[in-house]
Amino acid sequence: MGPRSLPPLLLVLLDCWVSVSAQTGATLTVTTEGFNSTEPGPTILRSALSPRTPGTPRVPGPSSGLRPTPVTDVAALCVCDLSPAQCDVNCCCDPDCSSVDFSVFSDCSIPVVMGDSQFCSQKAAIYSLDFTANPPRRVFKVVDHVNPSIFCIRITNYKPALSFINPEVPDENNFDKLMKTFDGFSWNTESDASFTGESDAPSPANYEYGVHLQTSDSFLRFPSPLTSSLCTDNNPAAFLVNQAVKCTRRINLEQCEKIEALSMAYYSSPKIMRVPNSEMKVPITVQSIVIQSLNKTLTRLDDAGVLEPALIKVGAVKICTNIVLEVKYRLTYTAAGEVTRATLSLLLGTVSSALLPLQQKFEIHFIEQNTKPVSLSGNPGYVVGLPIAAGFQPHKGYPFCGIIQTMNRYGQFTILRSTAEEDCLATEGIRTPVLFGYNMQTGCKLKLTGAFPCPLVAEKVKSLLTGHGFPDYVAPFGNSQAQDVLDWVPVHFITQESHGKESCQLPVALVIEVKWTKYGSLLNPQAKIVNVTASLISSSFPETNLGNERTVLISTAVTFVDVSAPAEAGFRAQPTINARLPFNFFFPFV
Repeated sequence: MGPRSLPPLLLVLLDCWVSVSAQTGATLTVTTEGFNSTEPGPTILRSALSPRTPGTPRVPGPSSGLRPTPVTDVAALCVCDLSPAQCDVNCCCDPDCSSVDFSVFSDCSIPVVMGDSQFCSQKAAIYSLDFTANPPRRVFKVVDHVNPSIFCIRITNYKPALSFINPEVPDENNFDKLMKTFDGFSWNTESDASFTGESDAPSPANYEYGVHLQTSDSFLRFPSPLTSSLCTDNNPAAFLVNQAVKCTRRINLEQCEKIEALSMAYYSSPKIMRVPNSEMKVPITVQSIVIQSLNKTLTRLDDAGVLEPALIKVGAVKICTNIVLEVKYRLTYTAAGEVTRATLSLLLGTVSSALLPLQQKFEIHFIEQNTKPVSLSGNPGYVVGLPIAAGFQPHKGYPFCGIIQTMNRYGQFTILRSTAEEDCLATEGIRTPVLFGYNMQTGCKLKLTGAFPCPLVAEKVKSLLTGHGFPDYVAPFGNSQAQDVLDWVPVHFITQESHGKESCQLPVALVIEVKWTKYGSLLNPQAKIVNVTASLISSSFPETNLGNERTVLISTAVTFVDVSAPAEAGFRAQPTINARLPFNFFFPFV
């Protein structure tokens, strides 16, 4: 059988191997201090560029082109050259160093200078010292560095990525050109790759966490600051992502009637789809409208309808009324991921030129249907006896993904609950909340028999101790917001196993330690959680034979530790008198 019978994946690997093996024989140039000659090595042509056999996998065609020559020369780069017009110690690439300087170097601080290591082949500058020579001298090589991985970048069609180019500073001459290049914080570049607007993956039947809320025209817009404090109107609102942001908007007061983002209809007119790609739409109901005057007085309107911005001239002063200052969305959803109701609360104000640039505030909150709002565990610090707020993060490592919490605050951080029967299997699913400031200890008894294997029993006991969905994060304060992920305290989960010779490792205890401190003023300190550690302790038990039973005690303990440092009262230094008497104070006696 010829090459046609090989699988496509094998042909791809063969082609990559030929490319790498051919590139390893590229030209090698060696330059040593004291010699003015270069010795080129043998050059091997790439056989992988020859015409391929019909039926082999497709390789990038001429449209992609060969990789452009980098603008930046690695031989001219020197990242350790920190002192201008001076030789830096052990910097072998410093052009200010002479052969005398190289002879006293102990080593090259930067031995290799190269670009992106993900390319299949690229130039690399190698510096070393030849201590066998007298005096020692520098050895400089420019080689073709070959990446042995088959998952490397062979060609690229984005030329600006191959060099360090100074960004073009906007001025009055190139502003129009840059406006065409940049469009709302997005970078438009020419690319040979084609992208389609529709995704190949099927859209979910219901809304999931983080999915954009779709409307009749596109998506529900939630203005937010991105790279600066300025408002970006094309930011989409995500399902179950509670947000509260502030941003500024630079406007021309005389054009306030024509700016959509200042109008009430811009936020109340969209209709949200009940589920993605659905014909059923949920209208946004205006729940309240509050008018703010120039002197900050507030007036609530009833059944005012849609108010449009209006430019009014009062004497020599121009003001604009009915400008949107605050927007608050309240969306009701079901457990299945359907949006059932949407309300809107607005704060409209009067703006003059003295109040520009304009600051706007936007909030969006999601409330599950048929549930009641829960009270906070403190404001801001925790209150003794109230439950600890906790949750988990679906996408760890992404700060913009908020914390997921259950609506029942008493069910966010729970432990095993003790009952009168003291039977672990009877208490399965019965949990008790962890209350701040209360040291707790619960337990039950588990009867072991030889009818069930040890791994199955160990998994069952671990589920009894941790419950369903043990939290990943704990709120530092009683009123911490779910979107402030970086402020939440991670739960450090530790597993401790015994080193016995017995074969069955069974979890027997879950010990939770919560460290908190007093935060704020001495007159009104607030309780703040700073560390949470959960230790799952296992013990070794011998395998139970059939007909024999063994009773094991399963326990959970919660301990609160106050790690507050003693407050040190600070006093100012006692004032000193720095005064001098006049020179004639004792005249005429002296």
